[in-house]
Amino acid sequence: MSPSKRERENARKRYERHQARLRAKRLRQRQIAGGILAVVVLGLAIALGLALTREDDPGIAGAAATPDATAPADPAAPVDPAATPTAGAYTLPDPSLAEGRTWTGTITTDVGAIGIELDGAKAPQAVASFVSLARQGYFDGTSCHRLVTGGIKVLQCGDPTGSGSGGPGYTFGPIENAPADDVYPAGTVAMARVGGDASSMGSQFFLVYEDSQIPADEAGGYTVLGRMTSGLDVVTAVADAGVQGGGSDGPPATGVTIQGVETQ
Repeated sequence: MSPSKRERENARKRYERHQARLRAKRLRQRQIAGGILAVVVLGLAIALGLALTREDDPGIAGAAATPDATAPADPAAPVDPAATPTAGAYTLPDPSLAEGRTWTGTITTDVGAIGIELDGAKAPQAVASFVSLARQGYFDGTSCHRLVTGGIKVLQCGDPTGSGSGGPGYTFGPIENAPADDVYPAGTVAMARVGGDASSMGSQFFLVYEDSQIPADEAGGYTVLGRMTSGLDVVTAVADAGVQGGGSDGPPATGVTIQGVETQ
């Protein structure tokens, strides 16, 4: 082979080796980029999955499992699943906030004002929670979502979602100041909870507009916060208008929105 031909052949081989190295380099770059993309996609998928779990998981913030609040199996059991915070997380205050004293206040609604008296000595944790939420404006703009006219006589309020499954993002117990005879006189203000769970109280409460016997379950009775000092006629008027659809347990036919709660 002549020197010139040999040189051309060597040049061709060098060129082929150079092109092979370039192809290998580009392949490695594509593999690395593909790996990075896969990791990013996987990370986004995991993050999205965790976010959905946090949003849908009723166990967040120590909440109890959510029962069917729209059609409770036992109409004698006011319920408060306290499932998920709806407007930011709130913190359960220490019972000392109740100061072991009697609190007075007003629940102002669009159908009338309801005066209340809360017993911070007999129900310190419940009163501390109620007072704390009231101070933060938690109840402002919330509806009284449930009226029961059969078996028991109560108007249930305190759920910011209006669905019966909302709460402040925390739950508490144990049950405080429950009546030994299961009788809740007209005017009673008490905490709702999940049946069978003494530590499932949150923000929902019920107003008793007619003497009612609410049987205790395996967890006990219902925490009595205090009583209405005025406005029983306001609640009774709502009850007289009945339940939407003509049933005995459901949203009141006369809508009730809490405009604000003041305590002192």
